Amino acid sequence: MNILPEEQIPDEILKSSVLAQVAAAYFSVGKRLERKTQCSATRGFILSTLRGGAALNQNQIATLLGLDRTVVHRAIKALAQEGLVSEHRTKTSRAIRVELTAKGEKYRRRLIEARETADESVRQQMTSDERETLIRLLKVVAECKF
Repeated sequence: MNILPEEQIPDEILKSSVLAQVAAAYFSVGKRLERKTQCSATRGFILSTLRGGAALNQNQIATLLGLDRTVVHRAIKALAQEGLVSEHRTKTSRAIRVELTAKGEKYRRRLIEARETADESVRQQMTSDERETLIRLLKVVAECKF
């Protein structure tokens, strides 16, 4: 996730690149949510994979998220130290299962509420037609072959 903030993307690239515009918007929204919630995207993604009582090992989480195992390991260690996840060694393998604690579930819900509040704010600032057009165009971008 090495996306440069919009102000660090050269103007000539930003003006001529649809993908740079999409990346800049994604980065900007992500950074604002991180500042508001004090939770990195990596931590948020990990907490999301553990929703609904899921218990996964670190390799499974890294694979699901497409993240480096070391990054996931470090984030999980920090989450465990904060009491947001618990780690349990399984009897049948060397893998350590990770699951949300009650504190972690409460924290995850707070992150969801922050995202929903931000989403509602964006929705209110756009017309229905603008929202539909944006979603349609983002789907086009996502499905482009290159």
